Amino acid sequence: MDVTVIAEGSDRGDLLRSLRDWLSDAPELRGRIDGVERPPEPGTLGPLLEALSVALGPAGAVTAFVTGLVAWLRTRRGEVSIKVTLPDGTSLELTAKRVAGLDSTALQQQVTDVAALLKQHQRNADEPEPRALP
Repeated sequence: MDVTVIAEGSDRGDLLRSLRDWLSDAPELRGRIDGVERPPEPGTLGPLLEALSVALGPAGAVTAFVTGLVAWLRTRRGEVSIKVTLPDGTSLELTAKRVAGLDSTALQQQVTDVAALLKQHQRNADEPEPRALP
């Protein structure tokens, strides 16, 4: 299952590059993160990083992704918002402001809840479509 990650704000490209670097430190995510770029606007140099595409295969990758995302958000200051979109269009939004004030128990619960949501969606996507009887 691939998820798409976008950042809100004028410096979204920088935020996404920072997040990609942060997540790439996790062995479970190496080689699973791609940048989604759009062509450069007239008068500018180079393409613009618009989103990250993260391939979440085994359960360990899901946990590493969520743990890394929440940890990265805790290091951000100001109004940083990240939106994770699942293949069916379902999305969830995490903000630095909301995550920064969590104590360790609440932080662990946040990671567990988001990971469970992603794992459930992954299981549902892996289930075969019901076949119609002839």
